[in-house]
Amino acid sequence: NSCRNIIDKGLRCLLDVPHTSGQEVYRNAQHGLGRFCCQFSQPLGEKIPPLQISSAEQPSHHFPAWNLQINRSFHTSPSLQAAPVPLFWIIVKPAQKLFAIILGRSIRNWWKALPPNKRELFKESARKNKWKILLGVSSLGVVFVMFYFTHLEETPITGRARLLVFGKEHFRELSQMEYDMWMEQFKDQMLPETDARYQVVERVVGHLSESNKDVPQVSALQWVIHVVDEPGVNAFVLPNGQVFVFTGLLDAVSDIHQLSFILGHEIAHAVLEHAVKKASLVHFLDFLSLIFLTMIWAICPRDSLAVVGQWIQSKLQEFMFDRPYSRTLEAEADKVGLQFAAKACVDVRASSVFWQQMELAETIQGQPKLPEWLSTHPSHENRAEHLDRLIPEALKIRESCNCPSLSGPDPRLIFRLNMQHLLESSKGREAPNSTKQDPSKPKLDFPHT
Repeated sequence: NSCRNIIDKGLRCLLDVPHTSGQEVYRNAQHGLGRFCCQFSQPLGEKIPPLQISSAEQPSHHFPAWNLQINRSFHTSPSLQAAPVPLFWIIVKPAQKLFAIILGRSIRNWWKALPPNKRELFKESARKNKWKILLGVSSLGVVFVMFYFTHLEETPITGRARLLVFGKEHFRELSQMEYDMWMEQFKDQMLPETDARYQVVERVVGHLSESNKDVPQVSALQWVIHVVDEPGVNAFVLPNGQVFVFTGLLDAVSDIHQLSFILGHEIAHAVLEHAVKKASLVHFLDFLSLIFLTMIWAICPRDSLAVVGQWIQSKLQEFMFDRPYSRTLEAEADKVGLQFAAKACVDVRASSVFWQQMELAETIQGQPKLPEWLSTHPSHENRAEHLDRLIPEALKIRESCNCPSLSGPDPRLIFRLNMQHLLESSKGREAPNSTKQDPSKPKLDFPHT
């Protein structure tokens, strides 16, 4: 039942393994959650020596199926470093906000210092010239709209319109700066190329890039692998093709197919230039917000109220624009990453199982389930459902690439059978003491199954 290893870079096919019987599935379920989803893994071609996908010091000869000791939820890019920004933005952005605050406060103090008669004269003048004022404001709005539409470009592969404010070459230079920062931070945690875990990631990324070399954006980048001995369940790819994978992710995936999908998702982020898109939108919205920030500090009678108004404005921008846009980019990367995995003859059905496992782990650990609108990423449940809707199309892509047919049961079915058996066993154990509930143990609730 150990998960098998990967193919050399030139191979494009997956080999078949014998079907797993229902009885074997149930027997493995009795061993607990640690055996989930290991029965449906298929080899990815020529074998290499048994690989250790674990951060433990002692070598292990199998993929650990499902490690419940997850420190935090998996996300696809570091929260702060996901979108590197040009240096002038780093310097100018705080100065812009400070200027808006000073300007708004100066207007308020000037208005307060005016005598009552001059205030009335100013109001009367504003009423007489209201159409001129309206025309000026409308002209400013037209300028912003023209700027937005003249900076729209077509997204590679998906063809979706995107806003690009920054130059791509300049952004790649800053990606190199960010790469140097990560290398300095993880210099003592980098696994050597001889490590089996490094070789797993290297061959998966090599296989994905070779299988999708017909995509110009994939073949244009040189993919460089870095495996970090870090327990966090995380992976990310910089816009210049630098791939970072934490060993915590290698512990969390159940088989090579899940790992291939996750890395395909990360490659999609780089190919679709999501970092540039996100930074462009945030910069555009921040520039627009300067007008409202000036108005807040000019209208509010006290500084304390202005600070509250500024905080409300920033939160509205974050939850109405920034975070929904981040979730849109994640869904787009899931779709394109699934297509990349399908062209590499991966069992794409395993993609949604990974997110069901992540949700299961969080439920068992008793982690609070936050509403999706509070997060920059879709919820695990919605992500799994979204992938389930995309899987039929991905299977057609896989078939068009002359991949061998998938043998064995659907991994999603195996996961549901394991879940069903676990719930039945749990109910059987709790039946004698159904009136007593240990508050220290989290309650299992799996509505999606």
